[in-house]
Amino acid sequence: MELKELRSFCTVARLRSMTKAAEFLDIGQPTVTVHIRKLEQDLGLTLLNRVRRPLELTSAGAVVAEMAMSHVDALDSLRSGALKAEFTHDVSVVSAHDLIPHTLLRIVRAFRTRYPDAQINIRSGLSRDIRWLVADGIMDVGFVSRPVKSPELEYHRLFSYEHVLITPPGHPLLDLPEVTLGDIARWPLILTQPGRFTRELLETEFRRLGHDYDVVMALPDMDMIKPYVAMGLGVSVGDSLAIEPEDEAELGVISLAGILPIEEAGFVTLRGGALSTTAQRFIEMGSGVAHGAAHAMSGVGAAHA
Repeated sequence: MELKELRSFCTVARLRSMTKAAEFLDIGQPTVTVHIRKLEQDLGLTLLNRVRRPLELTSAGAVVAEMAMSHVDALDSLRSGALKAEFTHDVSVVSAHDLIPHTLLRIVRAFRTRYPDAQINIRSGLSRDIRWLVADGIMDVGFVSRPVKSPELEYHRLFSYEHVLITPPGHPLLDLPEVTLGDIARWPLILTQPGRFTRELLETEFRRLGHDYDVVMALPDMDMIKPYVAMGLGVSVGDSLAIEPEDEAELGVISLAGILPIEEAGFVTLRGGALSTTAQRFIEMGSGVAHGAAHAMSGVGAAHA
């Protein structure tokens, strides 16, 4: 005999109805019937008087029900408790800084709506920090804005994104049919701090092309940069990840997909590591939310691309 057969029988014994038992167990009534017939065959006993309505237990059925119910309830409680513990397990995420206030925020908001009891621990870090925190098992999931290649880590691609130029409203660069890096270099620049990937990429290209440029302000991230650009203190180049639809009311946004490489973001996990169900669900939900966000971002600056 199997637990599913005992569970079906005990539910019928409580409710005195095959139909109600099937509804309670969320299975088909024929399945409940098969379970009980199989149990009767295994025991060599008739457990139900099927002629009477509501269903009645035979003498043997009453004894079996009394003995089995406590065991089935205990096993169900054990399973329910284990599942609850698994789904309320913490999930720890270390993320690239620029992803935290935008894409990661959307993922966390959706995840908390579906799994309100799950605890999410979030840290920010540079790419090297994310690699070692996940590789050492300190954090479950890393959220990176560039692909990670490491024998210790497994990279899960989520979506592609592009670099964008942001300007004050009505800026002359917005009127050009096609913006070049030379055009950008002629204007005061507000960039992220030295060592950040997009700034290094931009400065490398400026030097390669022989363009002089002037960085008038260096700030930690695009969210800090955007208000200063909007005030007219300079222009900036950053990632489309940091551009929200409402930003285009205060900024000019131009896609640079034609002159700077397309990037991609994704999750990293420990290769061969055992993820909790909570962490697995976070990754699955993150994939869906991030794809939706990437689709929404695909139109950023398109009018000026």
